[in-house]
Amino acid sequence: MKKKNIFKGVLFVGLGASIYGMLATFVKMAYKDGFTTSEVTTSQFVLGLIGLLVLNFIQTITSKKRLSSPSRKEFRMLLLAGTSLGCTSLFYYIAVQYIAVSIAIVLLMQSVWFSVVVESFITKKFPNTKKVVATLVVLLGTVLATNLINLEVKLEGHGIFWGLMAAASFTMTMFTSNTLATHLPVLRKSIIMLTGGSVIVMLFLFFAQIGPLHSETLKSFYLNFTENTEHIRPFDYSIFWSYGFILSLFGTVLPPILFNLGFPNTGLGLGSIISSLELPVSVTMAFVLLSEKVILIQWIGIVLILMAIVLMNLPSKKEKLIPQEIS
Repeated sequence: MKKKNIFKGVLFVGLGASIYGMLATFVKMAYKDGFTTSEVTTSQFVLGLIGLLVLNFIQTITSKKRLSSPSRKEFRMLLLAGTSLGCTSLFYYIAVQYIAVSIAIVLLMQSVWFSVVVESFITKKFPNTKKVVATLVVLLGTVLATNLINLEVKLEGHGIFWGLMAAASFTMTMFTSNTLATHLPVLRKSIIMLTGGSVIVMLFLFFAQIGPLHSETLKSFYLNFTENTEHIRPFDYSIFWSYGFILSLFGTVLPPILFNLGFPNTGLGLGSIISSLELPVSVTMAFVLLSEKVILIQWIGIVLILMAIVLMNLPSKKEKLIPQEIS
């Protein structure tokens, strides 16, 4: 029975990671069809929020027991934590405008060692040898996966910056998701965090597209940050039925549900290893659907990053001995 539960957990986590890994490819396709970052993120968060509200309503009326509700303090904390969720999508999608999806996902995966740094600050303890080695392997893998050793390759600085910003924001999202209001049903927790993320997305929509369109003052202020004015235009609502559904389904609805079903059966360590499938799936999708060039040395870098994730989550000798000592 235990093996069967682990198998289900691996299946759900792997499926969730694979679905999330496909997301950036569809974002890139939406860009090619002329949609803006504001339109992409707005459609994803609005439709995602509607989808989660419907699922939460169904869960509430069909549940045999009363579901937990957040306190006012928990609600405020989750709302605030959700802003990092909005920033992650926003930064990641901006990065995809400048660099290839295969490079952007590698930069996002820097959250693996970012989390080690954050954890060391929180616990005020230096990372153990295993985590230090894993971090060095991730950095080496990143150099290979982004093909930095090829002097002819040109990486757009803006893309690198926003990709790393997405990794930093994603690190905060992971920490807050695993520590805040863990007693809440995943749908209710996701709705509150997604609402916080939606605030960030709507602010960006106003600042980068709608505001400058109707106000010369806002346009002048906006032009201090960029010279690109192509996306200062009326909102294109066709994004909702062309890409919005698949972006919300793959980005904000299915992954949290599948992770919630899978992680309790796999545990955090095995679940983290399985969720790293997001990296090869994302690169493969970009290779197949976008015809992005991914050479052998980049695949070697990706394998190194995956190996580092496995190394970081393998139980230590002490952890293996604890069950035997108790028994």
